Amino acid sequence: MRRFKKFLLVLFVLIVVIGIGLCAYIFHLKPKYEGELELKNIQKETIVYFDDFGVPHIYANSEKDAMTALGYVHAQERLWQMELLRRIAPGKLSEIFGSVALKNDMFFSGIGIEDASAKAIAKLDKNSQSYQLTMAYLDGINQYLEEGVTPIEFTLVGVKKKKFTIEDVYNIFGYMSFSFAMAQKTDPLLTDIRNKYGSAYLKDLGIEGEFNTTQIKSSKENIEEYTAISKSVAALLDKSPIPPFVGSNSWVAGPNKTKSGKVIFANDPHIGFSQPGTWYEAHLVTPNHELYGCYLAGTPFPLLAHNRDYAYGLTMFENDDIDFYQEKNKAGDSTQYQTPDGFAKYQLIKKTIKVKDSSDVVLTVKSSRHGPIMNDLLERLDRKNPIAMTWTYTQQPIQILDAVYGLSHAKSKDDFKKAVQLVAAPGLNVMYGDAKGNVAWWATGKLYKHNKGVSTYFILDGASGKDDIAEYLDFSKNPSAENPEWGYVYSANNQPEAIDGFLYPGYYLPEDRAKRISGLMDAKSNWDKEEISKMIYDNTSDVSPGVVQNLISSLNKKSLSIEERQAIGVLKAWKGTNNLEDIAPTIYNKWIYLYLKNTFEDEMGSDNFNLFLGVSLGKQIIARQIVNENSVWWDNIKTKNVKETRSEIVSKSFHEAITALKKQLGNNVPNWNWGKVHTVEHEHPLGKVAALRKLFNVGPFADPGSNEVINNQFFGYNEEGKYYVKGGPSTRRIVDFADIENSWSILPTGQSGNPFSKHYDDQADMFVHGKFRKMKLNKEEIIKTSTKLVFKPEKK
Repeated sequence: MRRFKKFLLVLFVLIVVIGIGLCAYIFHLKPKYEGELELKNIQKETIVYFDDFGVPHIYANSEKDAMTALGYVHAQERLWQMELLRRIAPGKLSEIFGSVALKNDMFFSGIGIEDASAKAIAKLDKNSQSYQLTMAYLDGINQYLEEGVTPIEFTLVGVKKKKFTIEDVYNIFGYMSFSFAMAQKTDPLLTDIRNKYGSAYLKDLGIEGEFNTTQIKSSKENIEEYTAISKSVAALLDKSPIPPFVGSNSWVAGPNKTKSGKVIFANDPHIGFSQPGTWYEAHLVTPNHELYGCYLAGTPFPLLAHNRDYAYGLTMFENDDIDFYQEKNKAGDSTQYQTPDGFAKYQLIKKTIKVKDSSDVVLTVKSSRHGPIMNDLLERLDRKNPIAMTWTYTQQPIQILDAVYGLSHAKSKDDFKKAVQLVAAPGLNVMYGDAKGNVAWWATGKLYKHNKGVSTYFILDGASGKDDIAEYLDFSKNPSAENPEWGYVYSANNQPEAIDGFLYPGYYLPEDRAKRISGLMDAKSNWDKEEISKMIYDNTSDVSPGVVQNLISSLNKKSLSIEERQAIGVLKAWKGTNNLEDIAPTIYNKWIYLYLKNTFEDEMGSDNFNLFLGVSLGKQIIARQIVNENSVWWDNIKTKNVKETRSEIVSKSFHEAITALKKQLGNNVPNWNWGKVHTVEHEHPLGKVAALRKLFNVGPFADPGSNEVINNQFFGYNEEGKYYVKGGPSTRRIVDFADIENSWSILPTGQSGNPFSKHYDDQADMFVHGKFRKMKLNKEEIIKTSTKLVFKPEKK
């Protein structure tokens, strides 16, 4: 008995010691929010106040000192995120994740972001403020890298820490730009449909802009190899550890639309959810500069920001800045290809991809005059028929650093507009409002035209030159609006009005959000911050009830079950809301999915159909195709000697939907709440490992909102009938120039990327429920609610 008691005592002491050690280790890993630290290369003491949500308010004697401090505190919260982001564009994920990331690395290494970055950096003015401040920011990151705590992810994965460089900054911006594009997912799919079934099948897809009736107003041939591009690129982006940019809302109410007579600015960029989230907020104050911004990991200047004078943000333009060209090899010589001037040799560049725990992979990148050949970068592409990718970002001068510096340091609206013009790609709608009462938006991007009759929605002919870009347009031809007579500007990824009779081609999203935003803004002229906050969290679709009406009118109502009659009653009474307690969205989305599946999958096949659901075409078509009783898509080509009708497909889909919902949720229709099937979990790259999920992931939460409402909590359809939210507002910001010190923001999870920080997930519940917190500018208030970290110049 004594031995047993002694054993228990020893075991208890051992457990206590291990527990103390674990607690000490966790405490050691937490970010440092108070105390004193020495920093090299700062001239004077710099103070960082971390407010009650972990936002750093940096007070420095010079902007260079502020940027060094920003780099340090940004790294202590987001170093792992910075590490992942800087590795994607140059193809270096395999170094840490092994061969599972090789396909991703081969693609991104091959498309030329890293090479384009190097060319741009070589031309930089090393004496410019944008360069000097960037180097100060990188210096801060690298000082943390050397002296700070190693994030737990580095230890678990085995990452060796390396200094950050300006090449990393450019590569991060390059990946961001590529993730905006949609052509790589859409053009090959449309080419496949056209080649396989003919142009009649394209009419219902609205590719010439005929579905984009709510437009932003301006005040001024081998089938399988094509679809392989779409499938491969979609899969790469879906599996990327850093989520793509996908949409956004923004509207800026001018003085005549607000109760106070001052501008109110609202913006919520839509990005795939992840943990940590996309943005890191920081407030910098120096004698000559003040800015409160949202920063991408590893980049020195914010893409979204405000101060006492102006506010800016962005949405995705969704213009077409990628074209694919079918090249024609010389007979018997695959090293040459045809051009309008004869045959030319492909350019060859060898790149080495390091793979963890395996041999290096040597990649030979072949390029034509149009750009890199995709066949060697993506699996399943036939090597005999080379397809090249032309992308504006890598083919035009990259001035992104000067652009984002200019946006964040503008002294006037015209000054800001000059910075906007520097962005050749990606296409953005840059939104602006200021304390003087100005509101504006400008579409960025080096826009271009092809010869008449050339449709960039398909794979183009690379040999003849007839399909080449015919003309690059001056920035004055970009869609824009400055202080329009209707009193506000807005963007919801919808198509802008024609300029000089020309509708810019693109992959615009359905009119749902645009219609809702413009309808609400037109309806009143006494907006205040509280009303805008309700609008930015709005869960209502003005389009869905009309779709329901058309579905029901096409339904064969004979022999309906009790549950089917109940479901129809719920849908008829539906006002388009997507709240947690609503029943109609659960029925509607199941019916929509099965209608799409029964209409399009027979022609497309399973893989292409799933791809179709994930691009703008699949969303655009719902409200339009359903009203076309003569659509060629209604007929199921797999049923011989039978031609299905709209009524038959719609009815079949409805019966299948109700049967599936009964099996999934039970026979009691009032229990089919939206909150039971629509959920969100913010995934960390290591959270995919079951044992690490609870440590790294945030959620799941029942989630209001839906696809294409203002509170755009978007999801993909599946057989399971559960709608796992893939992304949505990456932040919700409301800047009120009548009360600038009390403007509002919210992040999906929290400021910190450190799972042991209290700010890792302290905004998650607020975000789901549509709540906000202050973006504090008042120094006295900041000091009262903050901890204090002092950076002192290193003693010499």
